[in-house]
Amino acid sequence: MLFDSTLRRDLARTFGVTLVVILTIVLTMLLIQTLGKAAGGSVAPQDVLLLMGYTGLSYLPIMLALSLFIAVVATLSRMYRESEMTIWFASGVGLQRFVGPILRMGTPALLAVLVLILVAWPWSNQNSEQLRERYEKRSDLSRVAPGQFTPSQDGSRVFFIDRDSLDSRVGRNVFVLSEQGSSESVTTSHRGQIQFQGADRFLVLDQGQRNEVNKDSGEKVLARFEQYRVLVDSQTVRTDDELPPKALNSLDLLNKPTASNLAELTWRLGLFFGAFNLMLLGVGMSATDPRRASNWNLLFALLTFVVYYNLINLSQSWVANKGVSMWEALAGLHGGALALALALIWWRDNANRLCLQRSRPSPSGSVTPA
Repeated sequence: MLFDSTLRRDLARTFGVTLVVILTIVLTMLLIQTLGKAAGGSVAPQDVLLLMGYTGLSYLPIMLALSLFIAVVATLSRMYRESEMTIWFASGVGLQRFVGPILRMGTPALLAVLVLILVAWPWSNQNSEQLRERYEKRSDLSRVAPGQFTPSQDGSRVFFIDRDSLDSRVGRNVFVLSEQGSSESVTTSHRGQIQFQGADRFLVLDQGQRNEVNKDSGEKVLARFEQYRVLVDSQTVRTDDELPPKALNSLDLLNKPTASNLAELTWRLGLFFGAFNLMLLGVGMSATDPRRASNWNLLFALLTFVVYYNLINLSQSWVANKGVSMWEALAGLHGGALALALALIWWRDNANRLCLQRSRPSPSGSVTPA
């Protein structure tokens, strides 16, 4: 009882500290990246915090898996360095006994990883895609700043408008320069307003004139109008079939078993199985010599996480290219990692037991050095 409670308390403390540090680093990097996108014009400035929250939520399962792995390696490595593991081994507690408390401590985090990767991951990606799409497909008039000449998204039109302060859809002194093929036209109006008709958005101009010039023939046409309607943009709503696989929920991936959908589902399940296998790998990888000045276990743990995570991404590519099936990729990669983790724990445990047996006193009273 004392062994379980002490080990779980140390693991929980290390896990909490590690998660806070990793979360701080990731959020700082996301903030810098999102601000860069907003400065580049690909993200709306008012959506920076919202987009950063969605992105951070999608990265949270990976951070939880990494924090669990580092907590196991760091805690057990400290126990090796301070000779606590030697005392437990001499008391008859093998390395296999450490697996139970570690799994009991990590079960809530593993369940959180499973829920986040199956539910929160597609939800956050879907909302992030909607924010980017809404900003990229905003109307040409929404790009216009009062008192400035602003080109349209495709570069075929230039707008100038003095927008009224009372209504953002009504403006004064509207100027529109458009070019289509060999025809160039300049439209001016005293007043303009935006009107919606279904999914289309129109710019309605009042009391103005339109001057059109044909560049090839030099023909000029001047027309005055009381009211003139211009189609600004036609909004199209993206259907579920057009969403990327990472923005679809897990049930839709199962109901539509295409290669890309199964590859995405392989990645999601693989991250959960990977978090479980990394905890067991940490038990075997944490062994160190207390007389050694340097400790490379944490560096090896980070390299192991990077290699395993890249293999999970590689299994997604295998399934997407129809090289292997989803179940073959899951069983081959994560089954092999589980077998490697159990074999490493068994080898470490038997090596410790053999070392203790060699250190026991001989019948003559002398102690055989290990």
